[in-house]
Amino acid sequence: MRSVLPRTVRRHPARLVLSTAAVAALALTSACSTASTTKTGSAGSAAGSKVIQVVAAENFWGSIAAQLGGAHVKVTSIITNPDTDPHAYEPTAADGRTIAGADYVITNGIGYDAWSDKLLAANPAPSRTALKVGDLVGLKEGDNPHQWYSHDSVDKVIDRITADYKKIDPADAASFDAQKQTFLMQTLAPYNQLESDIKAKYAGTPIGASESIVTPLAESVGLKMLTPESFLDAESEGTDPTAADKSTIDQQIAGKQIKIYVFNTQNSDPDVMAQVSAAKAQGIPVAQVTETLAPAGATFQDWQVKELQGIEDALKQATGK
Repeated sequence: MRSVLPRTVRRHPARLVLSTAAVAALALTSACSTASTTKTGSAGSAAGSKVIQVVAAENFWGSIAAQLGGAHVKVTSIITNPDTDPHAYEPTAADGRTIAGADYVITNGIGYDAWSDKLLAANPAPSRTALKVGDLVGLKEGDNPHQWYSHDSVDKVIDRITADYKKIDPADAASFDAQKQTFLMQTLAPYNQLESDIKAKYAGTPIGASESIVTPLAESVGLKMLTPESFLDAESEGTDPTAADKSTIDQQIAGKQIKIYVFNTQNSDPDVMAQVSAAKAQGIPVAQVTETLAPAGATFQDWQVKELQGIEDALKQATGK
């Protein structure tokens, strides 16, 4: 877990320079796989029907894809280690082979995992279906890429994955519809309820945060983000925040203008750690989130529920309600 990262090694999309030729070479080079299978569909349990080979660039999308496919899919996620920076990840030869054998590939887009575009280009397959979440939700590079923290975006991804599964494997369409219904109505019920409860009790409550990963979450549950967006973006992208932004945040904390501070523990630096310490010194509760599944083997919903419970507890402590 990256508790304090020097500025020189923090995430920075512009730092990743991988030519298509280099990725192609990786795809052809013999190496051991670093990808992790998040769920394996059983050909036997699927009664001989198709098992869709799915690759997700990140494990949060992979977790959702596995649960929506059940026994009819085998999902492999490339980014699984909580210490791995998806922005600056350098794909391996094994990743290239994994992509080459995929029927369906899910990437985030929005500048978050540009390396995945290179892998897809280096391993073309006319029959492959690809979902880029950014394109689905109408966002482009420069917009907030952390859409797995947006409830609306997650709902759109669920709809699209199910629709794509049905196109790839129409014989099992009824099963995919049933999996989706169960996932939405039962599996995600605690996640949905927590978001509804937070919005009902704490909508409009001012909060601070360490980076832009928190912005879609705040919007989903109706919290008011006071931290300057330029600071949040700088921290997310690995660039230096301005002195003016840091001064504004210091004043917000000193004056207790924010009720809680939400801290991404997988991406921090001395500026962020100083804010966390200042918030605690002022009696402002600090809630924690992470960028990818934590622990690595958690499901999307268990991960999100744990974080939402922490935010709700912090809000309750701060407001007394």
